[in-house]
Amino acid sequence: IIFGWNYANASVKTFSVPNSSVENGQLSDPAHWAVADVVNYFKATGFEEQANAFQDQEIDGKSLLLMTRNDVLTGLSIKLGPALKIYEYHVKPLQTQHLKGNVS
Repeated sequence: IIFGWNYANASVKTFSVPNSSVENGQLSDPAHWAVADVVNYFKATGFEEQANAFQDQEIDGKSLLLMTRNDVLTGLSIKLGPALKIYEYHVKPLQTQHLKGNVS
């Protein structure tokens, strides 16, 4: 269980992320996530409707980490508002977390 800001509806929320996405109480490296983990992550963070776009496009963790802002805004065929929130508050921070974890 993670406490966080639910940007989908602007509220503080407690949410559970997929077990395979959590290691020692923290999110695991998204590079190891399967498509189902990515979908479940976005469902758990309040983007239930938009999560299916990641399934439809077969976005796994490695693909998620390669996504640009433009990919999220135009490549997933989701509405602009949720797409902006998904990129700014989820994709970009996950990318940053991944990069920090891989710096030697």
